[in-house]
Amino acid sequence: MFTGIIETVGILEKIEKEQSNLHYYVSSHLSNELKIDQSVSHNGVCLTVVGIEEGIHKVTAIQETLTKSNLGTLQVGDLINLERCTLLNGRLDGHIVQGHVDQTATCVQKEDQNGSWLFTFAYDLSLQNITVEKGSITVNGVSLTVVNSKDNSFSVAVIPYTIENTNLQNLNVGDSVNLEFDIVGKYVAKIMALRG
Repeated sequence: MFTGIIETVGILEKIEKEQSNLHYYVSSHLSNELKIDQSVSHNGVCLTVVGIEEGIHKVTAIQETLTKSNLGTLQVGDLINLERCTLLNGRLDGHIVQGHVDQTATCVQKEDQNGSWLFTFAYDLSLQNITVEKGSITVNGVSLTVVNSKDNSFSVAVIPYTIENTNLQNLNVGDSVNLEFDIVGKYVAKIMALRG
């Protein structure tokens, strides 16, 4: 489990393809602190550390992960939001995040609001995910608060600290992001759908 509070930004150093899988080699100041088999959120995707060497850790994304996330579009040099799993004796500063991406969205607007940024994202409504005004959403692993919630789009207002310390600093209109919708909202939506 994660909180959506990014610990650091890593740099994608190398990508290797093996059959339908992609191996990612990521450098960060956390890499040497990680352990084999540890779960780490990469842009909101929970991946298992399978190798560590000289400040670089290796993780593998299988086809299912590549299909449901934007990891397949990453290129060497890209910044990746990293968060280690939550300690159960710590504070939950963001919200409950599983590291299971529900779908991707496209950035359709980026607005400088003179001290903050407003990003608007559009997503495929057919997957029946929902947002609610002032509810939680995870964008590329970052816990954010929804504003302007609509049927297939929403906005988030982002403070300068978050921009400076995540890969949202490089996000532009047309870019794809990973979304994990609020777990409570997903259960409510499922219950309502079952009730017809």
